[in-house]
Amino acid sequence: MAKAIKLINPDARVSVDDDNYDTIEWLFDTPIISKADIEAKIAEEEIIFKNERQAKANLKASAKAKLIAGEPLTEEEADTIVL
Repeated sequence: MAKAIKLINPDARVSVDDDNYDTIEWLFDTPIISKADIEAKIAEEEIIFKNERQAKANLKASAKAKLIAGEPLTEEEADTIVL
């Protein structure tokens, strides 16, 4: 929750316990961010994370298929290979 708050307002100063909106203490005159806005940002970040993870998996699969077929890899595909 604190990460989502910082993504919405990088200057926010808060104290929060157990990712519970009701425990947020808005410090140093930080403007209050609604629970709905924080939850929306959390959902947005989860989608971004899942998409990035899927893109990486797709890139690895593409690299593997090209290696098996004897085709050249892109630099990005080559970066997925751990030697």
